[in-house]
Amino acid sequence: MDTSETLFEQAKKVLPGGVNSPVRAYRAVGLTPRFISKADGAYIWDADGRKYIDYVCSWGPMILGHNHPLIREAVEKAVKDGLSFGAPTAREVEIAQLMVEMVPNIEMVRMVNSGTEAVMSALRLARGATGRDKIIKFEGCYHGHSDSMLVKAGSSAMAGGCPSSAGVPADTAKDTLTAQYNDLSSVQQLFDENPGQIACIIVEPVAANMGVVGPNPGFLEGLRTICDKEGALLIFDEVITGFRLAKGGAQEFFGVKADIVTFGKIIGGGMPVGAYCASRALMEQVAPCGPVYQAGTLAGNPVAMAAGLAQLHYLDENPQIYTELQRKATRLADGMRNAVRETGAAVQINQIGSLAAPFFTPDTVESFSGAARSDLKKYAAYFAGMLNRGIYLAPAQFEAMFVSYAHTDADIDTAVEAAKAVFAQL
Repeated sequence: MDTSETLFEQAKKVLPGGVNSPVRAYRAVGLTPRFISKADGAYIWDADGRKYIDYVCSWGPMILGHNHPLIREAVEKAVKDGLSFGAPTAREVEIAQLMVEMVPNIEMVRMVNSGTEAVMSALRLARGATGRDKIIKFEGCYHGHSDSMLVKAGSSAMAGGCPSSAGVPADTAKDTLTAQYNDLSSVQQLFDENPGQIACIIVEPVAANMGVVGPNPGFLEGLRTICDKEGALLIFDEVITGFRLAKGGAQEFFGVKADIVTFGKIIGGGMPVGAYCASRALMEQVAPCGPVYQAGTLAGNPVAMAAGLAQLHYLDENPQIYTELQRKATRLADGMRNAVRETGAAVQINQIGSLAAPFFTPDTVESFSGAARSDLKKYAAYFAGMLNRGIYLAPAQFEAMFVSYAHTDADIDTAVEAAKAVFAQL
């Protein structure tokens, strides 16, 4: 029994399923999870010292790679002054100013502690601002684990076979309406059936919790048009795409304006943090300025702010990073597509920006229904084959591969060769 197996047996006695987040349990791939001891650049090491090329990147925020020296030094310096104050600091002002400069269409920022909390708060703001109760989300999109968002959710909720959750009151779920991603008619139908009742549409601009599914031409623009017509707000959940697709996130990348934007751990350099942002008129409806209440003792934690400032400043000052990320991810996706052609495997490779995902189906994937047709047993075999070849991927079909600035062409090519060998065996 290796160290990870020993640790997992111990963990199952004191942690539900042996983990603190469901996807980590590896149940979707039928294996024992690897317990990680350290990470640096594009690589991670498990508790037995095995080295892997990491394409999870802590689920996205390690856009510069793990343990980047500038971020590490910023954290070390901040820690010397204390871990938490529960009071305002200069760093929260500085990072908010920087975010407002980088992201289109936002004028104010409220820091929170996670992407889940950011989404929960953004929905409350949308309801408070419009005086309406109902919201629209998309089947297979994941927006954290608050009650109203665990309705036909993506990510590990879908991988585990339970896209909804026990413990969510029916009265809460009834106000969450579900449309089909990339299908504007399904959105308009919900507005027609609920006139004057829908506060907002919340969407992942790139659906990265059902694998990776990009918006068809006109889809995001169509959502903007519908919201304007119906008096609803448009929320972009950019926990994954924010500061990853572009400096200004999906709004910059696609040229579509959102009313509220949510961010997650990427603005903390990987440390626990989140934020929701909007115009001054909307954000001043949040307490203490307005009637929409939201608070948090650890919001704007000084250590997380230091890490986030270091990362965002680096991204802001080095825009070539985004061109390089696009090049590397395209090299990965194209290489995997060549491997598919050479082996004859029934696999689709989706990629947009520095996000990519394989689907084990012969059909193109443009929606939740397409993603759901992927052969999960083949994904499990693919995951095991890649892990055995030193490639660390998300242990579930309905997640993304993340390319970081630290990945080299050699790292990309190693992953492509591994995929080719695994595809040939499937």
